[in-house]
This record gives sequence, structure tokens and C-alpha cells, in this order.
Amino acid sequence: MIMKLVSFIILCAFLLVPTIASAEVTNGNVVYGWTPGRLWATIDAAVGLISAILAGLSLARSAGRFGTGSGRRGAIVAAVAGLIVIAYALLHLNIFPGALGTGAGRAGAIIAIVLGLIGVALAGLALARSRRTG
Repeated sequence: MIMKLVSFIILCAFLLVPTIASAEVTNGNVVYGWTPGRLWATIDAAVGLISAILAGLSLARSAGRFGTGSGRRGAIVAAVAGLIVIAYALLHLNIFPGALGTGAGRAGAIIAIVLGLIGVALAGLALARSRRTG
């Protein structure tokens, strides 16, 4: 089940990144290309995705399905990375004004927050499972 979740997250990221990069403004002004806001949000989303994948692998390891060990170290790294992503994405939402599609990267920052939350939640599950088993 965890691998299906990770695969779904990867698929969503690959589908949403081109959408974020080519967003348009609804009032007629079109913003193409990489703006600083979009670049920052894309980096946040990529680190959030890495956090979610690392947490999923740690959860699989703590269940004994992948590798040896409890997965505790990976879960801690994933949780810290997820919290950092959430903090930077919230900072991004406060710094860059504008609506969705203006090139400010707001959609990417929101996606980064969601991916960071998924990473923190999966890391928490992996830590709880590693305490019970090891």
C-alpha cells in the first residue's frame, strides 16, 4: 500500500510541475517561463517529494518489507526535511504576493506544503512502528 501511495505522489508531481511552470494569468497578462517564485516553489515541492519518498521507504523498512533495520534514522531525516519544507513554503506564501497563475509560485508552495505534511505523517508512522518493533 505504501508503494502505491509513493507512486501516486510521484505521478501527481510529474503531472503538476509542468502545469505550475506554464500557468497563465486570468486577466490577460501571460507569465511564461521560470520566475523566481516558481523556481523557489518547485524546489520546495521537490524536497517535499523527497521527504515523502524517504518517509515511505522508512515506513516500509520498519514493517520489515524492505531492507534490514528499523528505519528510524530515515524517518527522522524525512520528518525534519518535511518540517523544513513546510516552513519554507509558508514563508514563500507570505513573501510572494499575487494569485494563482501570476508567476509567484503559490500553487507550487501549496503542493510543497501538502507533500511536506505527507512526509511528516509517514515519518511519524514509521517512528511509531519502529518503537513497537525494536
